[in-house]
Amino acid sequence: MKKNTLELASMIDHTLLKADSTESELRRLCEEALQHSFYAVCVNSRWLPLVTKELRGSSVLPITVVGFPLGASLSASKASETELAIGAGSKEIDMVIDLGALKSAAWTQVQADIYGVVKAAGGFPVKVILETCLLNDQEIIDACKATVQAGAQFVKTSTGFSANGAMAHHVRLMRKTVGPSVGVKASGGIRNYSLFKEMYEAGANRIGSSASVSILKEAQND
Repeated sequence: MKKNTLELASMIDHTLLKADSTESELRRLCEEALQHSFYAVCVNSRWLPLVTKELRGSSVLPITVVGFPLGASLSASKASETELAIGAGSKEIDMVIDLGALKSAAWTQVQADIYGVVKAAGGFPVKVILETCLLNDQEIIDACKATVQAGAQFVKTSTGFSANGAMAHHVRLMRKTVGPSVGVKASGGIRNYSLFKEMYEAGANRIGSSASVSILKEAQND
């Protein structure tokens, strides 16, 4: 993996999604993102007004999560949450798939849930979090296909709040299923440069991490 740190930073969504995150932590997150030119800052929507203000005039995007972390909200609620998030400045939406419908093989319902968010996003990119640690390989394949059919731009591995985070095997399977034209985001537990490289080499073109700064420092010494 021969990329300079600026190229690496441009792949990273610098993330803070803890329920007890404070304003000072969010401000520091934005400062780090601006300093290192990360692609985006990913936060809970409650913080979007602050983050949007802090990032204004820069290339770093404010983005948020929807239906997080369970994916078990009403579809109408996810769509409404998306509209509010876009109105508050979010430039991308990371939504959690309807895991109950997925595990029930209710694919029409899964697609409708995703499409509702895609429509509400009004052209802004939507990433669909599959929570791959709870799925078998065939479910991951079917979930990827449903995501593409519903018009979302990315599939994403994990919330970081379940049993496990991103795994290279799942990323490879996702990339193989969606092909080159749909994004694959790896997130959850990516806390060092070795894991970053592993996910990139497996096919991820976006990485979500709260350890982004230390990853770049490790990359400089690699």
